[in-house]
Amino acid sequence: MHDIQAALETMAECQRLGVNFAIDDFGTGFSSLTHLRQLPVNLIKIDKSFVRDMLSDQDDMAIVESVIYMANRFRHPMLAEGVETLAHAKALLALGCELAQGYGIAKPMPAEALPKWLSHWPTREDWSALTH
Repeated sequence: MHDIQAALETMAECQRLGVNFAIDDFGTGFSSLTHLRQLPVNLIKIDKSFVRDMLSDQDDMAIVESVIYMANRFRHPMLAEGVETLAHAKALLALGCELAQGYGIAKPMPAEALPKWLSHWPTREDWSALTH
């Protein structure tokens, strides 16, 4: 990321090949507002360090709200990392974040376990109520 022009050219070439990009862990490390503005990304991932305590820490909630607002303004879909509870999912949906990942949805699993998990996911009353 030290040579933004080279990064832009490489990303453009990859996108022509059908590769999408996400800004991971947005708000930490190298994921700055400059990157949000300059890089042709397809997804903003809200860092789990903010999501984890958003329900109990006003500052983390403010950060999550701000990232969602910015992602919407730049017309980028966003995904919240570290969604561990139904309460987190409900709060994120209310703020306009419809994509999530975290142990509250599923723990890491081998590929062969995915079909069974997918067949049971719609029957989980707690989470399926969020999508109806």
